[in-house]
Amino acid sequence: MRLPSSDVPLPPQEGNGSGFWFPLSEEFQALRLLLPFLFSLALLLLCLAEGEAEAEWLQDAGLSDLLGDRASENDNIVLLSTLTKTQAAAVQRRLDTYSRSRRRKNKHPVRDVRDIFGVVSSEESAAEKKESSPDQLWHNLRTSNVQRTETQDYSCPVRNPGKEEVFNMDVAYSEQAAVLLKGSFLSESRKLKDANALTKFKIPKGRLGVTRIGDLSAQDMKKIPTLALIELTALCDILGFELKRNKAPKLKTTEKRLFGVPLHTLLENDQKLLPNTKVPLLLQALLSCLEKRGLETEGILRVSGSQTRIKSLEQKLERDFYTGLFRWDEVHQNDVSGLLKRFIRELPAPLLTAEYLPAFAAVQSIPDLKHRLQALNLLILILPEPNRNTLKALLEFLSKVVARENNNKMNLWNVSTVMAPNLFMHKGLPNKIPEGKEKQLAEGAADVVRTMIHYQDLLWTVSSFLVAQVRKLNESNSKRYQFCDKRIKNLLRKIHADKDKVEKNQAEVS
Repeated sequence: MRLPSSDVPLPPQEGNGSGFWFPLSEEFQALRLLLPFLFSLALLLLCLAEGEAEAEWLQDAGLSDLLGDRASENDNIVLLSTLTKTQAAAVQRRLDTYSRSRRRKNKHPVRDVRDIFGVVSSEESAAEKKESSPDQLWHNLRTSNVQRTETQDYSCPVRNPGKEEVFNMDVAYSEQAAVLLKGSFLSESRKLKDANALTKFKIPKGRLGVTRIGDLSAQDMKKIPTLALIELTALCDILGFELKRNKAPKLKTTEKRLFGVPLHTLLENDQKLLPNTKVPLLLQALLSCLEKRGLETEGILRVSGSQTRIKSLEQKLERDFYTGLFRWDEVHQNDVSGLLKRFIRELPAPLLTAEYLPAFAAVQSIPDLKHRLQALNLLILILPEPNRNTLKALLEFLSKVVARENNNKMNLWNVSTVMAPNLFMHKGLPNKIPEGKEKQLAEGAADVVRTMIHYQDLLWTVSSFLVAQVRKLNESNSKRYQFCDKRIKNLLRKIHADKDKVEKNQAEVS
């Protein structure tokens, strides 16, 4: 870019170090004038990107109505009324960021949640608060559980490998973390190499008992992911841990029926044969074959099969699997394990999902083991049902491999190290690994897989505090529907009464 030349002499410029002075070029001057504008533009783009991310978060958290200028008084009020203090703070942070982004775009600012629900500001006096609207939702959210949090003791000693500890699921993880950090609780990070030295966690049976994922109804389970996302965000805020999410990629259609096919498509095809199928039939067949004849095979999963045979087997499966003509008893076990890893790698989207794969990978950077387990428990609850069921089937099989370590020479460390790349490296996602960090990231991914294998029973448990929130949502909705039914009944009663009155008057006139 060249600006028009000017007759005004240029001021003296800095020297080149040799004692001679020279004027800067016109292009350089123009660039220098543009720098402040470019800097402002970069800040604006960054702000807009943050706002877009927070808008997506609010939508995924079931709070999309808060994005408009008016919040509809429906499920948002019910959902917000169930949140703990730390969860409410996490929602407010995301809404504040989104509001700043909207203001940068010169649009009407988003109303504050406290304004939306008629909550008075903190500057009002106590007398004014008493005279104000009884709906003090957001104020209650900010102050709720304060007394409980300050009086209850969630203190926990430094992790003692091999010892049993209580894993509290009655109180929100973020609330527990807030109390622990307030008391300057610190714990050393450990690598999970020796399964025998790992901390054992016991889930106490509270008043709601211990709830597994399969124990909840389909309707209740649909409410869990949004609540788990809010709680995970609150936990990460307390721990100072950034929750990164990718955008879901657009999946390309494929002519294949088994490998490289989205999980939901596989299940749709499988459910035409077996209506209640929750895990792809191909994966079930691969795992069943390995369990029957591969658990005793030395180096199973680690020793590679023949790539030529594996490719040929894939083609035969694509052709013959649904016909029932494929002969599993003729397949070498190391080739089956190769097919298993290929099936996971060839999924169009990662098994841990493109959105939350970075979060799964970053869990290993959380120093405390219990906090890592809490984060993983919430991440698994957020996963779509097909992904969660498929992951569970895979981890259960890997646990059986580890249990036969004496025969197959595959301990927890070996199995997780072999399987981690298949779960965390995906061809559809950019792998921007900083130079020199390859070994560290690989070990971290393997550490996450080890944790999921060893603690899978705990990870597939729904925390009691989430179950309580779901029940509160159901009770609030039930009361609202009862109220609506009552109004409808009164209206119908009035209509019938008016009709009877009209008919009586008409009879008297005639």
